[in-house]
Amino acid sequence: MKTEIAMPLRGICFCSFGILYLFLNSYIRPTTGYVMKNCWVTQNAKADCRKFGFKVFPKDIPARVTKILLQGNNISKLNERDLENLPNLLYIDLSHNLISKIDSGSFVRQISLEVLHLENNKLRNIQEGMFDGLVHLTLLWLNFNQIQTVAPASFKSLSKLMILGLGHNKLHNLANILQHTPHLHSLIIAANEMSTFHSWELSNKSTELVTLDLSQNELMAFRLTADIFPNLTRLNLEDSIENGIVWEMNDTSYLSSVSELDISGVRSSLHGLQDVLETINSSLSYLKLNHVNNNLQALINISCKNPLLSGFEIRNNGIKHIRPDMLHLCTNLKLLDIGSNEITEISNKSFQSLRQLHTLIIHSNRLTSVPHAIRNTQISKLDLSCNNISVIDCDDFANMTGLKVLHLYKNHLSVLKDCVFKDLVNLKELMLQNCSIDQLNGALKKNMPNLIHLSLLNNQLTVLDHGEFKALNSLQNLTLEGNKLNKLKNGTFFGLSSLTHLSLQSNEITEISNGAFADLKALKTLNLNCNHLKYASVERISYPPFVELSQLDTLLFTAQKKIHKRALPQNFLHGLTNLSVLDIRGNEFASLHPHTFNYTPNLNELILSQNDITDIPDNLFSPIQKLKSLWISQTNLRSLDFLLHANLTELEFLQVGKNVFSVIREPVMLSLTALNILDMKGNSFTCNCDNAWFLQWVISNKQTQVVDAYNFECNYPPNLKGRKLLEIGLSSCTVDMGFIFYISTACTVIMTIAVSFTHHFLQWHLVYAYYLMLAILYNSKNKDKRAHQKDAFVSYNTNDEGWVLGELLPKLEDEQGWRLCLHHRDFQPGEEPYPEHPLHLH
Repeated sequence: MKTEIAMPLRGICFCSFGILYLFLNSYIRPTTGYVMKNCWVTQNAKADCRKFGFKVFPKDIPARVTKILLQGNNISKLNERDLENLPNLLYIDLSHNLISKIDSGSFVRQISLEVLHLENNKLRNIQEGMFDGLVHLTLLWLNFNQIQTVAPASFKSLSKLMILGLGHNKLHNLANILQHTPHLHSLIIAANEMSTFHSWELSNKSTELVTLDLSQNELMAFRLTADIFPNLTRLNLEDSIENGIVWEMNDTSYLSSVSELDISGVRSSLHGLQDVLETINSSLSYLKLNHVNNNLQALINISCKNPLLSGFEIRNNGIKHIRPDMLHLCTNLKLLDIGSNEITEISNKSFQSLRQLHTLIIHSNRLTSVPHAIRNTQISKLDLSCNNISVIDCDDFANMTGLKVLHLYKNHLSVLKDCVFKDLVNLKELMLQNCSIDQLNGALKKNMPNLIHLSLLNNQLTVLDHGEFKALNSLQNLTLEGNKLNKLKNGTFFGLSSLTHLSLQSNEITEISNGAFADLKALKTLNLNCNHLKYASVERISYPPFVELSQLDTLLFTAQKKIHKRALPQNFLHGLTNLSVLDIRGNEFASLHPHTFNYTPNLNELILSQNDITDIPDNLFSPIQKLKSLWISQTNLRSLDFLLHANLTELEFLQVGKNVFSVIREPVMLSLTALNILDMKGNSFTCNCDNAWFLQWVISNKQTQVVDAYNFECNYPPNLKGRKLLEIGLSSCTVDMGFIFYISTACTVIMTIAVSFTHHFLQWHLVYAYYLMLAILYNSKNKDKRAHQKDAFVSYNTNDEGWVLGELLPKLEDEQGWRLCLHHRDFQPGEEPYPEHPLHLH
């Protein structure tokens, strides 16, 4: 009976312990959280791992990531398992590493990948299997490696590849490049070591190539024996045509689709180059003839005989004087770029024959005045930037009513005359930055009703007169950054009813007069960074500066220069009901009034960093419940408890780095239900049980990424100072009630099963044990109350009487000294037969 009971009990105990062990083992195993070493994942599923010194591919990038930036590290090899857990990748940049080897099958799971950057590495050979799996790749960039060979089937998976960059390598031929890439549109093989181009090396059938870059290859022979380029429109041969080049084509129509040709830096004879041009002239519309120097005029004449030529670049040729006969054959030009020369003079009739010209670029020359020759044109875009022009006269742009774009930046125009733009009634873009202008003199008060973009960046303006821009009622973008304006007066922006973007950054503005922005009803973005604005108190001001800007979306108000008693009045933002982005970092504000954001209910991004706001009022953020991004780094915050009262249930990004708090409480983090990114870089932490919950949360939570958490350091206690927070074991601090409840429940279930089993199979043994226990207790309780007369009562059947009297009685009484009570000998009628004998012998 014992044996039958013992085996099931052992089985139950072993099974229960096994289940418990398995659960415990799975429960205490560290979970994979969202914290990453060095990298961080943005809200649009992009992993930014740039310049972190990685020597191997990082292993902790989440599988949901679609874009990875890993440029600027020290990765030397890609193994076949490095990317196996990243099936959703669409874009990966591994440029500027030390990659010399990529194992076969490394990208086999990246079937969705579309863009792969591997430029600036140390690859020497493209081997078979290296790009297996990349069936949807459209762009592969392998420039600036040391590639010498391409294996025959190395691109066999790249059936959808459209752009391939192999420039600046050590290729000697083009074999195997187009064998498996039928849809390739752009092939860049610039600056290799090819001395010949043979079409049969590239392909023996028609391709879809649109762009072919063979520049910087010092070609001695170009042989095209088949019509493999029916769609080629752009051919770059810059610095590739050597003297004595063999230019052979079985049919001159093989390049009949080329419309853009770059033969800059040619070192060929005029005759050799003429052969090149004559084979392409039938379709050529845009020609680059830069840094040629020799035979320039003859090449210009040959080129301009082509009636289809509409765009012509002649840069970096050392031209000093444009004469009338230089371009007289270029009658069909629409764009002429003679920038980056040394031009000091342009004859009056130099452009007279260019009747169709609409874009004229003369930037980066040595002109001292606006050339008279432009008045004889019908151009719509003129670039005179980076010259030595010091004065613009009233007739310099006379009758140029068709001009739409005018670039005059980086000249020396200290003073403008009020008549200089009088005929530019259709001008849309005027660039006057870096011109040392200190007075506008009414030049913008009239005549340009269609102007949309105006840049006066980095000039010397100190004052803007009333109505200075009154004629610019179509203006949308105005840049006044980097001047010396000190006061914005009422009426300064009169007439700018369409203005949407205004930059006043880096001036010396100390005051904004009442109604200074009253005319800017359509303004969306206002940049007031780096000025001298100040307010002495957080109390209300009589006239808030932005009260009329109800459409303003973005206000930048950072780094006002250091002036004593700087504060932000509580109604400073009054009127900004549509404000979405507010940046007031770097102002040394000591506090913010609780009502500061009462006027901005639609605020989406708020930057408060680099101030001295040690304590934030509990209700400061209550009016801005739509807030999604909050920056409060470098503000000497002592606690994050203010977030408990903020109710920021839509907050997705929080940056609170470089502050002085060292403990993160659980309710704070749990209140931010939508938080995706938490940036605490630069903080130090208390490494004891006060932060035990936070440490566990950083490692195990699946929603919020804690940026750079592996580099968080301990500041307290002293013996742990400088240690990494995530290296400190605080498991003894954690009391997990859920785990305790599980253990209690498991024990109860196991006990219930054991009791039920025992009751079913051992019921009568339990009853017997119960009564035996009672007897033992009774005997123990009464053994000292009376003496025993007999040691045992012998109960027997009459058939056993002979054995009892003949053997048992002599043995126990005579030999052992027992006193037995026998029924026929010692029993007294009327009394209990064995009232004092606990032992019965049957």
